[in-house]
Amino acid sequence: MQNEKKVYLGSDHGGFELKNALAARLREAGFVTEDLGCYSAESCDYPDFAAAVGRAVAAREGALGLLVCGTGIGMSIAANKIPGVRAALCGDVFSAKMTRRHNDANVLCLGARVVGPGLAAEIADAFFSSSFEGDRHARRVEKIAELEKR
Repeated sequence: MQNEKKVYLGSDHGGFELKNALAARLREAGFVTEDLGCYSAESCDYPDFAAAVGRAVAAREGALGLLVCGTGIGMSIAANKIPGVRAALCGDVFSAKMTRRHNDANVLCLGARVVGPGLAAEIADAFFSSSFEGDRHARRVEKIAELEKR
């Protein structure tokens, strides 16, 4: 997972503990992280943090994001509303690798109540250590970007 890319982090109360654990793991692997909230396990609204992370990722070329809520579903739906964000909800290592390689996903969404901390760490390792393959996949990602304009 060695990299110098910026990773913006966000969660709601349901993903707070897992986000913090993964943040420490990312920093240990050499990533620069910025936590955009939430900052406690008190009930809060996930769209606020999905928007903050999505906007930060979209504004900085090469930046990546990590969003964690109870299921990861709400975070992925909300983050994908931000132009330039390709958020992927992943529950397995293979999908995490492939969404970076083929879809150039820039935000990983996880469900803290769906995957345990061990699997979440493996998924994050796979996502943040993989990179976009380009080539024929670039054409497809460009078609996704065109959908945002319609």
